[in-house]
Amino acid sequence: MSNLPIGYLITVLFLAWCTYFVVAPTHWPRTWRSFGTYFEVINEVPFLALFWLMSSTYLAFSEGDLAHPIGKIAFGLALLVIGGLVVIIYWGLQSAAAVRRALDDGLGEGWQTILPAKMEKQFQKKFTAKALIVPFFNRRFDVQRTANIRYGDAGERNPIDVYRSRFHSNGGPVLIHLHGGSFVSGRKNTQSLPLLYELASRGWVCISANYRLSFEGTFPNHLIDVKKVIAWVREHVEEYGADPSNLFLAGNSSGAHIAAMAALTPNNPRFQPGFEDVDTTITAVICQGGYYGSIAKKIVAPSSPMAYIDKNAPPFFIVHGDRDRIVPVEQARGFVNQLREKTSRPVVYVELPHASHTIDLFHSLSSQAILQGVQAFTTWVRSNQERPSREASKK
Repeated sequence: MSNLPIGYLITVLFLAWCTYFVVAPTHWPRTWRSFGTYFEVINEVPFLALFWLMSSTYLAFSEGDLAHPIGKIAFGLALLVIGGLVVIIYWGLQSAAAVRRALDDGLGEGWQTILPAKMEKQFQKKFTAKALIVPFFNRRFDVQRTANIRYGDAGERNPIDVYRSRFHSNGGPVLIHLHGGSFVSGRKNTQSLPLLYELASRGWVCISANYRLSFEGTFPNHLIDVKKVIAWVREHVEEYGADPSNLFLAGNSSGAHIAAMAALTPNNPRFQPGFEDVDTTITAVICQGGYYGSIAKKIVAPSSPMAYIDKNAPPFFIVHGDRDRIVPVEQARGFVNQLREKTSRPVVYVELPHASHTIDLFHSLSSQAILQGVQAFTTWVRSNQERPSREASKK
């Protein structure tokens, strides 16, 4: 008599639950919603899940476990899971088209003409081998990371990491990235690593920053820290071979909120105590899965980026999944609508179909499409750069 295939059953049940959590209609019941972010990771690594499931099925078959009644039930469920994973892969393949449509809408007709031929060719791809073969492998041999450079006096919350190419010449643009974590957790060197390493390999100098975390009543400490990072860039980044006049901010989740706040409050002395004379204007902003509402009950100053939108807002590239359960997509839609009403600068809004909150952690079909979109957007912005004067940017 065949053995009870406990290991195979557990594998199938786990993958079945994760797949159900992603593909089932949003109004269907789900338990353990607090762990949703972890379950939804399968949305970004469906090829790995598919390989794991098929390998487990082959092993169970070769050992005769599928002859057991429980094994047969598990096999039937595995077939359903395979169907669900195929659906997830199909959704991921729609990401590239969604990014192209957003760029067409935000930048206008003919924007592609500024792209180098190689970038234009890569931009046409729907599929990348990295999503299939090495979804977790972020480090690159051609990128040097210099860790834990101090930019402020807030201890472990005030270091940055600098990523730069080992081979590219000087003069590249700068990207400052701010991690997410609901304002109370998270750290540098854990999020958006595909973006940081890819841009650094192309000649950018990328900076991943820690900042003071915000508990009730501590706003605007984190915003002041990000302004200090910008001040550090103005003073030191040329030592790393970058051009500080091409300075982009990026963030995901709560980091997107902070990036938007910093971008919309350039040279505001309220948020630059002790370094009021430093120019903190930036070139453009990249926000992924961002929260754009208020975060402080004790009002020192408005804590929502929506309160600071005006005609001098820089260009924005905003990405949000339409199945984001951490920050509902309506947040992004409202922010985009206000930006487009109050500024004539480009606002590119990518709403990824069936995507969740975890769209920046791994090399996936969606993250690679976003990466191509970011490169196209920043190339366009740099070729059409028109920075406001320091006086015009003051609020």
